[in-house]
Amino acid sequence: MMVDSSDTGTMKENSQEDMQTLYETSMKSLQEGNVLKGKVININGDSVIVDVGLKSEGIVPLHEFTPRAEGQPVSVDDEVEVMIVGREKESGLLRLSKKRVDEVKTWEKIDKSLDESISIDGHIASEVKGGFIVDIGINAFLPLSQVDIKPVKNPSSFVGRNLKFRIIKSNRRKGSIILSRRVLLEEEREKKKQEFWKNVKDGQVIYGFVRNITDYGAFVDLGGVDGFLHINDITWGKITHPKEYLRIGDEVKVKIIAIDMEKGRVSIGMKHLKTDPWLKIDEKYPVGTRVKGKVVGLVEYGAFVELEQGLEGLLHVSEMSWDKKFKNPAKLVNKGDWLELVVLKIDLDKKRISLGLKQLAPDPWDELEANYPPGSTVKGKVKNFTEFGMFVGIGNGIDGLVHMSELSWSRRKKASQEHLKKGTMIDALVLNIDKVQKKFSLSIKRLKEDPWKGLSSRYSTGDVVDGYITSITDFGVFVEIEEGIEGLVHVSEMDELQGKPPAEVFVLDDKIQAAILHIDEKEKRIALSTKILRKRDDQPVPEARVENESAFSTLGDILEPAMKKNDENGE
Repeated sequence: MMVDSSDTGTMKENSQEDMQTLYETSMKSLQEGNVLKGKVININGDSVIVDVGLKSEGIVPLHEFTPRAEGQPVSVDDEVEVMIVGREKESGLLRLSKKRVDEVKTWEKIDKSLDESISIDGHIASEVKGGFIVDIGINAFLPLSQVDIKPVKNPSSFVGRNLKFRIIKSNRRKGSIILSRRVLLEEEREKKKQEFWKNVKDGQVIYGFVRNITDYGAFVDLGGVDGFLHINDITWGKITHPKEYLRIGDEVKVKIIAIDMEKGRVSIGMKHLKTDPWLKIDEKYPVGTRVKGKVVGLVEYGAFVELEQGLEGLLHVSEMSWDKKFKNPAKLVNKGDWLELVVLKIDLDKKRISLGLKQLAPDPWDELEANYPPGSTVKGKVKNFTEFGMFVGIGNGIDGLVHMSELSWSRRKKASQEHLKKGTMIDALVLNIDKVQKKFSLSIKRLKEDPWKGLSSRYSTGDVVDGYITSITDFGVFVEIEEGIEGLVHVSEMDELQGKPPAEVFVLDDKIQAAILHIDEKEKRIALSTKILRKRDDQPVPEARVENESAFSTLGDILEPAMKKNDENGE
């Protein structure tokens, strides 16, 4: 085939023009700021070599590639978009940037998100003053107030989380971006709120999260709407504060118990999910039934015992022990103890149950009556003295009373108590047991025979005796010559007075010597004389005829009416 020389010239001209165009196009493409597509041909240390075509290669810093979960952030033959940012002087290679391309794309996405109110994904990278730095391709600022609907108590817990955000402000020139997560949550809450009011029904059972707790109840997020859970609707049982049952953030199951569409209020309850434990309580726990319960509270007058959730009874301190002196519940039971008890009383109107503990043990007063009938002897420990007698501890919380008149045949208080110190173990005679009034009467002196019995065989008229003054009156002094035996030294039988009253001459418990003038064993009277001892002769003392009847008075005659009065008053 022959080719015209003119055609050949034309072809050369066209080829030169194409090369010129290609060169010009190539040069324009390789200008700084242009974005090119290329392929990774090599990775050399911290540099990535990219072929961008047009027989040109460039270098991209390795750190501009986002790390991958599987390892290397980039591999040979990966296709990438890069921007020309310059040229290396020594090698002549293009300096390329992937990060600049990503920033351009990110700003395009930011502009679109801001214009069309589209959410954007981001990674909370770090916490800073007033908020967080969020990576959305470039760094953006998330104010603390825009993190959540509710106050953020632990900001650091958000660091590292991947969340959705709404861009609320941006400035490309300054490179500043403000994000909000709260806007998205509020929009979502509003949708849920509308959906809630559309479907809510009285009596509906739903789940929610405790959002806030007050002294009088709790607010529960039911999904866009807060339901109010009053403290009285949390449990059928006793409760002093909602925090005993709830914590912020808890998921709870509740029942809708009231709806007010106009005011946008919902009342909810937890206890309504269970049957009222007080219904038919008298059938479930009839009086006299033995029950088991847990001590849930201690007060000075007793303990509250939970028989089942929402059902508590009172174990009064008086029903804890047969010992009437027991006054402190904390000495017998502790919070958390499990007890076996007896139902004593049920008040349905006031929703009260009275419980007893002592009823499970024998009444010690029944045992006392069976073991120690009147006339028997009992052992006990001296506990304390009072003005009217002495108390003796028998055991099981029972104290017996030995009246002052039953301590000793002697009228001398000092003599009767000198061997009866506190803590001493003694024997006593049982006089009477009153189970109703819880009184136990004892006697010590009656363990011994009446000292007046056989007195005439031990003493005779004229005998000189030693004794102790037990009482001083205007008409004389009473002298105890042995335990329970007293005689009277009448003023007419004293020559020590010399016109003074006996009280100025004699002292109680003073030792005195006297002679026996007369003995009347039947009437329990002895007449004594100190005057007769002054006589110097050795003649026996004849039995005197006493004209003054008061010379035979005894202290018992004087005190007997008062003692009877004390006995009648129960002292």
